[in-house]
Amino acid sequence: MAEEPITTMTAVRAHRRGGPEQLVVEQAPVPELAAGEVLVRVEAAAITVAELTWPETWESGGVDRTPIIPSHEFAGRVARVGGAVEDFHVDDRVFGLVPFDRDGAAAEFVAVPATSVAHRSASVAPTVAAAAVLPALTAWEALVDRAAIGQGTRLLVRGGTGAVGSFLVQIGASSGAEVTATVSSEAAASRARALGAAHVVVVPRGTAPAHIGDFDVAIDAVGDDLPEWVYAAVRPGGDLVVLQQPPAQDVAERYGIRATFFVVDTNQDRLRELDTLLATGRLHVAVAATLPLSAGGEAFVAATAAGRPSGKTLYVLP
Repeated sequence: MAEEPITTMTAVRAHRRGGPEQLVVEQAPVPELAAGEVLVRVEAAAITVAELTWPETWESGGVDRTPIIPSHEFAGRVARVGGAVEDFHVDDRVFGLVPFDRDGAAAEFVAVPATSVAHRSASVAPTVAAAAVLPALTAWEALVDRAAIGQGTRLLVRGGTGAVGSFLVQIGASSGAEVTATVSSEAAASRARALGAAHVVVVPRGTAPAHIGDFDVAIDAVGDDLPEWVYAAVRPGGDLVVLQQPPAQDVAERYGIRATFFVVDTNQDRLRELDTLLATGRLHVAVAATLPLSAGGEAFVAATAAGRPSGKTLYVLP
């Protein structure tokens, strides 16, 4: 006798806009599967704290999406395959990035377009894969598509040991760039060097370095209000890439630089390449903490706790 299909699941959801205080753990319908999609049984889902402030989290095309499920970076195994999907099969190990205007992966199951998923090597732990997806894809797009770095590029990474910054340093250095990383403490300086930064500048929050400049490319991975010294650090004709919010174009014009902002796209080819890098140990991925799905909003609070280790905080599921 065939097993009855599972129709409900445990999920972390928010029924109205807000922060972690709005997140509750409850039963929710298993997502319906459309053609071109796969249903994944989630093993790990990474937290990006800022997603609770993104418009896409709460609405799609101007229509309210609540209740919503957060956490768009995931790893797991394929549970079902929708029509017209040929590259994936039930029980395949996978990882990927859910589009930001869809429900995320803080749940037992997530439905995702097959184009947003890649196979995951058996040697790559679910927590490592989930923690790497968004920051690695963001770093790749910033460095390759937006700034076109290459051998000898003088690259400044503001926030060189953060979730995205650590990948900017690693991928930048491996691409031949001469990487200078700013960090906010002496404790972080040694980690930035270990990641591949040729030079490290300690810039405590709220301060500016005495002199730092003449970079071909600067990438801001901190996300607070962008201080003017970052614009000034780029040589005339150089590039500034900002990851969290659009830069001030009037300031960029004053310094004669190009300043861009983007929202990362899921790139399946890069997901495949990322899996290779993870499987061969060529990228270091920091995991700060893992919590069960039952932690709900507490996991988002833990992800911003003072003194926490570097790296991603993740939900893990059995």
